[in-house]
Amino acid sequence: MVSRNGKTLVMKFGGTSVADPGAFNQVCRIVKGAREEWPRLVVITSAMTGVTDLLLKCAEQAVIGQTGFCLEAASKLRTQHFAVATELLDDPARIAQVKQEIGHLVTDLTNLCQAIAVLGESTPRALDSVSSMGERMSVRLLAAALEAQGVPAQFVEASQLIVTDHQFQSAHPIMDHTIERARSVLEPVIASGRVPVVTGFLAATADGVTTTLGRGGSDYSAGILGAVLPADEVWIWTDVDGVMTADPRLVPAACTIPELSFREIAELAYYGAKVVHPKTIRPVIEAGIGLRVCNTFNPSHPGTRLVRESAANNHGTIKAVTAIKGQSLITVEGRGMLGVVGVAARTFSAVAATGTSVPLITQASSEQSICFAVPVSSVPSVVSSLEDAFAPELQRGDIDRVISTSEVTIITAVGAGMRTTPGVAGRIFTALGEHGVNIIAIAQGSSEVSISLVVDAADAEAGVQAIHGLIE
Repeated sequence: MVSRNGKTLVMKFGGTSVADPGAFNQVCRIVKGAREEWPRLVVITSAMTGVTDLLLKCAEQAVIGQTGFCLEAASKLRTQHFAVATELLDDPARIAQVKQEIGHLVTDLTNLCQAIAVLGESTPRALDSVSSMGERMSVRLLAAALEAQGVPAQFVEASQLIVTDHQFQSAHPIMDHTIERARSVLEPVIASGRVPVVTGFLAATADGVTTTLGRGGSDYSAGILGAVLPADEVWIWTDVDGVMTADPRLVPAACTIPELSFREIAELAYYGAKVVHPKTIRPVIEAGIGLRVCNTFNPSHPGTRLVRESAANNHGTIKAVTAIKGQSLITVEGRGMLGVVGVAARTFSAVAATGTSVPLITQASSEQSICFAVPVSSVPSVVSSLEDAFAPELQRGDIDRVISTSEVTIITAVGAGMRTTPGVAGRIFTALGEHGVNIIAIAQGSSEVSISLVVDAADAEAGVQAIHGLIE
């Protein structure tokens, strides 16, 4: 354990929290307020809204030789970030310095795109270098803005802190190396009274090659750094009042959940609730750190507190309902599968070979079929891989066919209280039936914290609203 004086707080701000000069100013006010209570403060920021998507589009266009698009995007990025610097900063020398630093990053981006265009392909390693540019720009703006408002701050690129493997685009942290590296860099900054302003999303291998933690990975950055410092709490700042009972775009009556257990939020995050990145939970749980989700634009709202075991479990069986759209069910079926060892293993090996994640699996007790969900975009490659893997069985008729459905939605009801309350599934099925929603498939994990149902895409909104009506 590191010797520390005072409490430590890690705060992460998402892209909407740094979308424009007004949002940057709001973040600065929140940081200034937090410093009064938390003597040891670390701030993590995402890229400005839309920047990462634009960067990835640059790489995509460079592959097909459209370097003109990259030059236009570079000009847009320069203008966007320069405008923020000009509005937030008063000191001409400081403005010039920040603009110069961001200008160098934009030049690096254009050089990377030129290299991609020459090669005619974009490797995962190159994509990580391109997509991490947004955080590297925003961190300089936020640190300078805090300095301008009287908060001593220093930007730090997380490539100096978080050490990962070489799994580009979805790297895994090597925690023992990260602990050593992060503490050695951050502790002197904190001890000097400055606020480290750290890039979210990106990291680096032990030999310094840039990696990223996956889309939405800035939350994960906060969880990792919170665990290794260690922090007393991690706060995730976004643009909603915490974790909602449902997507308010689907259910206008959705409201904030005051408290959730880690198991509940992990299920919600996995099944489509985008407030917290799914991987954020693990390092926080293991370190025993408090976690909150707050609204940058409504900071007085208490948000949602995430705890190891929620005392609020008794206040309602179902706490939230979420949905993953754009899915398809793939079924491998055949009478010859009955009792055959290894069919499931071969099925999911074939799926894994395509790099596709499977969010839901269901199998009939007769063992004559295996059914699972994949994103609609992955259907052609997954079906092709399965047909190749089972070519002999398909030819002999042991497996009749590999089929896929049209688009479906996975609806998941979450609540730790469900496992001790009889009849929850029956209430869900009744509510869906009363709203005319047909259930295509069902899956429930052994933890019994959630029940997932597959419905036709056209029934998604009605299904979510029907189950939300059961929340007490």
